[in-house]
Amino acid sequence: MALTTIGFDADDTLWHSESHFLLTTERFCELLAPWTQSSRLQNPSSAKSSQRDLIETQLINIERRNLRLLGYGAKAFTLSMIETAIEVSAGEIPASAIAEILEWGHELLNHPVELLDGVTDTLDALAGSYELLLITKGDLLHQESKIAKSGIAPVFSGIEILSNKTAASYERVLQQRSVPAKEFLMVGNSVRSDVLPVLELGAQAVHVPYHVTWALEEHDSTDLHAEQFHSCRHISELPELLSRLN
Repeated sequence: MALTTIGFDADDTLWHSESHFLLTTERFCELLAPWTQSSRLQNPSSAKSSQRDLIETQLINIERRNLRLLGYGAKAFTLSMIETAIEVSAGEIPASAIAEILEWGHELLNHPVELLDGVTDTLDALAGSYELLLITKGDLLHQESKIAKSGIAPVFSGIEILSNKTAASYERVLQQRSVPAKEFLMVGNSVRSDVLPVLELGAQAVHVPYHVTWALEEHDSTDLHAEQFHSCRHISELPELLSRLN
């Protein structure tokens, strides 16, 4: 059955995102460096870890703990930074430092949208042959803002902002649009979110890696040998791949 519908992830597939979070994490680790000697962060396995490793590990653990309650995105990340700062400092972090963390959160929410190289040309090349869907996850208001700022919304026939990407959520999107799984292919940078749930439905997926991956999205794609799994080094390779598949 020929492919009719192509879904695209947004963050780190169409535009830069994680690199901004990474820069903020670096500033956050510098801010908390004076508290890394707290017994709260000391254990034999981490004795030789750098200050950044200690703080970043604590932040990731708190982000993981908060996922079910806060979801994804800059707002959840900001709240997790504040919670981490309080825990690492044993409540000694001053209000001025909390205010600085909040300002970083505002910067993430207001950051300009920077499209990745080749995105516009690739979407234009595919728009005449396929129905294009934008399927992203995270905070609804922030994602809507980024989509509007991107300037590429008109090329998509549908936009879906999910709280999480699971096989069930993808299935709902396809059912609402009467798209058989065999006619659908998803493109994204996250194996965990953009590939595995889609393969579970019997659809196809293309992994286009970004140069940095959020720790909670990491997954080894080298063990994926499914017939429906494909990979591209760059999004500009996608039209040629689809031509071969069809």
